[in-house]
Amino acid sequence: MQDENTRAHWDHAYQTKGEAGVSWFEDMPAISLDLIRRHTAIASSSLIDIGGGASRLVDALLDEGMKAITVLDLSPAALETAKARLGLRADEVRWIAADVTEWEPDQSYDIWHDRAAFHFLTEAEDRAAYVERLTAAVAPGGHAIIATFSPDGPERCSGLPVVRYDPAALAEVIGPSFRLVEHIEHQHRTPWNSTQAFQFSVLERAG
Repeated sequence: MQDENTRAHWDHAYQTKGEAGVSWFEDMPAISLDLIRRHTAIASSSLIDIGGGASRLVDALLDEGMKAITVLDLSPAALETAKARLGLRADEVRWIAADVTEWEPDQSYDIWHDRAAFHFLTEAEDRAAYVERLTAAVAPGGHAIIATFSPDGPERCSGLPVVRYDPAALAEVIGPSFRLVEHIEHQHRTPWNSTQAFQFSVLERAG
């Protein structure tokens, strides 16, 4: 469980730095979008973006015709940033301000997307709670796309510690309900022109 101090931390980050002033900002989330295209039919699929915050993935998915999009984030401020940017299109998206380790899924999804939320779960019980919700939320045959810092990536982000993973280690933590089907290494370039080593893993939900 992430406490009120953690929620306040992320609200403060978005309120003071703005959408494009955080290290994880991407003008176009090209890798995520490409992986989603490869593993589902966008127009007829449902997706939840875990820790989506102010990410522009939702804009790109709407542009490509996805109708069933949910964005979940611990920070209401981050979600409000995305809603303001989208304007009237925000009404086409379901927004959930919640801690993923406490949230209870009330529907199933074809795609679970998480770019850089899971690696902030440094406690085993929080990781177990995340996996429980992941397993409950993804339909059999659906996919989880989870991006974390690689073993040679940063040890901290936004002042908080992270857990770094290679694809095999991530798959082991996620457990036997999913199998690793693809992974990509990526050097993310931050707004201030430094690089961060990421890995993107695609895991398929067992039928």
